Amino acid sequence: MNIASIENLKKSYGVKALFNNVSFNISDTDKIGVIGVNGSGKTSLLKIIGSLDTPDAGEVKFFGSKRVEILPQDPDLDPEMTVLDQVFCANSPEMNLVRDYEATLMALEQSPEDASLQQRSLSLSQMIDDKNLWNLKSQVETILSQLGIPDYGKRIGHLSGGQRKRVALAAALLTPCDLLILDEPTNHLDNDTIAWLENYLQNRRGALLMVTHDRYFLDRVVNRTIELDKGNLYEYTGNYSAFLEQKSNRKEAQTAIEEKRQNLFRRELAWIRRGARARTTKQKARIQRFEEIKDRATDLSETELEISVGFTRLGKKVIEIDHLKKSFGAHTIIDDFSVILGQNERIGIIGKNGRGKSTLLNLIAGKIKPDSGTIAIGETVKLGYFSQESEDMDLSLRCIDYIREKAEFMENSRGETVTAAQMMELFLFDRNSQWVYISELSGGERRRLYLLGILIMAPNVLLFDEPTNDLDIETLTILESYLDDFQGSVLIVSHDRYFLDRTCEQIYSFDGNGIITTQTGNYSDYIQKHPLNLGEKERPVNKIAKPKADKPKVRKPGLTYREKKEQESLQAALETKEQRLDDINLQMAAATSDYTTLQELSEEMASLEDEILGIMERLEELEALENDN
Repeated sequence: MNIASIENLKKSYGVKALFNNVSFNISDTDKIGVIGVNGSGKTSLLKIIGSLDTPDAGEVKFFGSKRVEILPQDPDLDPEMTVLDQVFCANSPEMNLVRDYEATLMALEQSPEDASLQQRSLSLSQMIDDKNLWNLKSQVETILSQLGIPDYGKRIGHLSGGQRKRVALAAALLTPCDLLILDEPTNHLDNDTIAWLENYLQNRRGALLMVTHDRYFLDRVVNRTIELDKGNLYEYTGNYSAFLEQKSNRKEAQTAIEEKRQNLFRRELAWIRRGARARTTKQKARIQRFEEIKDRATDLSETELEISVGFTRLGKKVIEIDHLKKSFGAHTIIDDFSVILGQNERIGIIGKNGRGKSTLLNLIAGKIKPDSGTIAIGETVKLGYFSQESEDMDLSLRCIDYIREKAEFMENSRGETVTAAQMMELFLFDRNSQWVYISELSGGERRRLYLLGILIMAPNVLLFDEPTNDLDIETLTILESYLDDFQGSVLIVSHDRYFLDRTCEQIYSFDGNGIITTQTGNYSDYIQKHPLNLGEKERPVNKIAKPKADKPKVRKPGLTYREKKEQESLQAALETKEQRLDDINLQMAAATSDYTTLQELSEEMASLEDEILGIMERLEELEALENDN
């Protein structure tokens, strides 16, 4: 069933046209991936559909009262709110109902004899039961834990940028909606969390529209792909692999049509040049047809990024790390790590967020000092460090001035001398965009410029800290080809499993407590020996509850009014879910040859069993409190 129709959208910024007459529909079963080079308008398209921006022309129509939830690339969160408040602040009927019920129960604890409050709590309790929202709290707890946000009482203003994005992602996932829009959801997530999110979105009901450059993620989640290319929109059925095949077929068909048009154009042009006169109706029609053929030209030029950058000769000694240790307070990041990095090595660095991956690169780059141990850098080593924050970019500079500060000229891989302006053209910055201020670039264009600023200095050892954040797939593909020919060593911190598989031959895994293990092979080889656990991660530090008062209260024996109502509702919910479990068993027995139905019923059964287990655990806790007299 169609839930939205996007009709003839146009959007420009200044003289730059992002897209023109873009139209497509979204159905309730669509999981759509949006692909395109940086600056092609992917984020703008998502913002328009999510009502965060307006088009220059065209409109977005939703059929019925459809609800839309959007995770923007840079979420605007209230720094004074706690994590829990931010997650629950969504203005959905479900969230409002839970908040109203919580407030009513709190009021009842203060005035337990108030008949109106008692009636209201019963009414709200029934509404929550009807909507099956009793597990909403446990869902919040689980998702925040999976996303690595265990401290629910921490204020947003005290979180890092990556943590804020994960809180915003949690809020988006927990808000019931018909269309979920995600802009770069995998940025700032570690590999384990991405695998969990991948699994979550595969099983989520409702439409999904997202921009991501994670090719494995696109392959495993989406069932439809949209490409923005030179202001036009192209639709493809299937995942990323299907998109590559269908795009190749489209390009071949366009080339064949354009070749036929050009042959016909040459014949008609020759006729015109022989001195045709528009004296007859037939000749007038032929001249008109010639004009139409001329206007039907298709732009088949491929604007491709080319990385043809030279590098400095690298000696035998590259990097030698000996008994390295580094801690921040009581938190050990690296504990007694030793390794010798040689020529032409490709190292992928993985691990959960906060375990010290970026710290290792900062130690090698000399940005921070170790607590003990040594890092010896070879005399011929010329480091190029691609950090997460593009920290040395002065946004007030024009693009060309930023590159010229790095190098006016350089020698490419073929030994030819090229200017800074010529290198910028190879990186898809034409003569006009070279004079644009960096502050006016999109996030992806800024990262591409930052990459050029590093490579133009001809390094022979590259340190990449999350290079796939904000770089489009085309740029990543060319970067991978560049690394194939790069005659130096590379260390890559990345959550992009495809990029790690494509570029790395050894893995350093940060396992926690300062332990770093090494293994030969790429990321897939590593995962074969260390399978991911997509279940619940480390338990959160805080349960969902009100902040504790300064003076602890003495709990009275037995259950509170609120806990009694919770116990009654949970017992009713348990009975309903167990009855559904019995029904599923009967349906599975009757569908022994229908694999699709069996798979769906099996997934529902697994989900129900988890919910029942959670309810039973809570009921046991309440029973223990009830008997504690």
